[in-house]
Amino acid sequence: MRTRLVLLSARLLDPATGAFLPQSALAVGEDGRISALGADREVRSLAGPATTVIDLKGAVVTPGLVDGHLHPVSGAELTHGLDLSGCADLDDVREALAGRVRALGPGEWLFGWGLDPNVFGERPVGTAPFDAVLEGVPAFLLLFDAHSALAGRRALELAGIDGPRTFDQASAEVVCDRDGRPTGLLQEDAACELVERVAPRPSRAQRRERLAATLRSMAAAGLTGGHVMDANGDSLDLYGELDAAGQLPLRLRVAPWCQPGTDADGVRALVRQQGTGGVLWQVAGVKLFMDGTIDNGTAWLERPDRNGESVRAFWPDPAAYTHVIGEFHRAGVATATHAIGDAAVRHALDSVEKAQASHGTGGVRHRVEHIETVPDDTLHRFRELGVIASVQPTHCCDFTRADHTDNWSRRLGEERASRAWRCRDLWESGATVVLGSDWPIAPYPPLGVMAGARHRRPSRDLGMPPHGPEQALTALQSLRGMTTGPAYAAGEEHLAGRLAPGHRADLTVLAADPLTTAAVDLPALPVLLTVVDGRPTHRDPGL
Repeated sequence: MRTRLVLLSARLLDPATGAFLPQSALAVGEDGRISALGADREVRSLAGPATTVIDLKGAVVTPGLVDGHLHPVSGAELTHGLDLSGCADLDDVREALAGRVRALGPGEWLFGWGLDPNVFGERPVGTAPFDAVLEGVPAFLLLFDAHSALAGRRALELAGIDGPRTFDQASAEVVCDRDGRPTGLLQEDAACELVERVAPRPSRAQRRERLAATLRSMAAAGLTGGHVMDANGDSLDLYGELDAAGQLPLRLRVAPWCQPGTDADGVRALVRQQGTGGVLWQVAGVKLFMDGTIDNGTAWLERPDRNGESVRAFWPDPAAYTHVIGEFHRAGVATATHAIGDAAVRHALDSVEKAQASHGTGGVRHRVEHIETVPDDTLHRFRELGVIASVQPTHCCDFTRADHTDNWSRRLGEERASRAWRCRDLWESGATVVLGSDWPIAPYPPLGVMAGARHRRPSRDLGMPPHGPEQALTALQSLRGMTTGPAYAAGEEHLAGRLAPGHRADLTVLAADPLTTAAVDLPALPVLLTVVDGRPTHRDPGL
C-alpha cells in the first residue's frame, strides 16, 4: 500500500495512559489509516515520491480532537451578525446596537447574537431597554443559549406578531406583558421562526462559503471532527457538496432532529436516514429535546425556579418521547437528548431504562446532552445504563459565576446552583464523559474547552474564582473527553481516539504537551498541524 503521510520527530501522546509512546514517527496509508509507528529511519523508508513528509521537530501528536456537540451550519449563519457576547450591561448593548444601526441602509435588518441575559440584571428580559435605539429598525437578537431571541417592535410588526401564540413545543412562547402585548422575547425555535420566516436570508452561495470558512477555522483550531446536533434546512446538502469538492476539513457525525408530534412515519424516515452520507460525513443518531434552558425559564426542573418557571417538558406529552426513544432503540439508533434540568435528565434516563427493559441493551449508546444540574441519585445511572454524558464546561465558565449572582444561579437557588455541571462527579461515577462547545453558544477552539473543564473560570477574566472547582477535570480527563470519549460515544473506539495501526489518521499536533501546560495557558498553545483522513487540513507556516 502506498504511503500518504509520514510524520517524523514526533512525541506521540497516548490518551489512554497519558504517557508518550516509545516510537517517534508515524505513517499513514492511502486508506487514511495509521499504517505504522516506529523510529524515524524505519518510518521514513515507507515514504514514496507522492508521500507528504513532515518533520515535527519534537511537537506533540494526539489523536484528533473532536467536539462532542456543535452546530456548524446554523452557527456559520448566526455568527455573521453583530457579536453581543462581549456586552456586560445594557449600556454596552445599546452602544453596540447604535453603532450597527448607523451603518444600516433604509429597511435593512439588524441581526445580533450571543446576548447574555445577565446584562438585564433583575429587569425582565425584553426589548424595552433598546426601543429607542431600534426605532423603525427590524432587529432580531439571538440570546447566547440560541433557544431564545429578542425581536424589535418593527420585526414583530413585519412578522404579524401582536399577541400570544400556541405551539406544538410546550415550552415555546411569545412572551407577553399583562396586557397581552409582546415584550419582544421569543422562547424556543417555534416562536423564533415566526420572525425568521420574514427576515432576509443570505444566498445559498454565501451560506456555503460561510460554512466552508467556519470549518477551515475549526481545523486551524485543532478540531478533526464534530458530533453535529442538527440537520436542519439544507445542511446535509451543504456537507455533501463540500465533501464532494474535497473541501470538508472535519469528519462529521450528524444527528437530525426528532421533534414533538413526529409520527410513526417520521420515525421510520429518520431510521432509514441513518448511515447515509459521504466520505467524511454521515448521518448517525437522532437529536431530541426534553427541555429548553434554565436562563429563559424553559428547562424542566423537579421544582420550579425562583420565578415559578421551568416546570414543563419540551414534549407536551413526555410519554410520547419515551415511546419514540423505545422505537429508536429497537431499531438500533442511538439518540442524543438535550436535557438541562434535573427532571429532564431523569426522564431521559428513565426512558432509556424502559427501552432497554423492553428490547435489551443491543449495544445502542444513547446520550444526554448538557446535564447542567442533577442530584446525587442521578449520577450512577449513566454508568448503569451505558448512557453517554455529553457536557459543555465552558457554559459554566462563561455564563455563571462562582458567587451565584448570575441569572442561571439566581433562578435555581443555592442548592441546585451548587450542582452545576458535575463533570468530575459524572466521571468518577463511571460515566463516559464527552466534552464539547455547543458552538455557536460558546467558542469552538477545543483547547479552550479542555482548559475550561480544568479551571472552570470565566475565559474573559481568569482572575475570577472558579465555579465549583471540585468539579474540575484533570488534564488527562479533559483530553480523553475530546478523544477517546467521542470515539466511544460513536461506537468507533476500534477506529478512532488512539494512535495505533489501523486507526484513522485524524491527528492534532501541538507545540507542547497539553497535559503539562497550565490550564490557563492551554488556549494559547499553538496548533501546528491538523490531519484528517491522513491529509493536512491545517499546517502552521513554520512547520
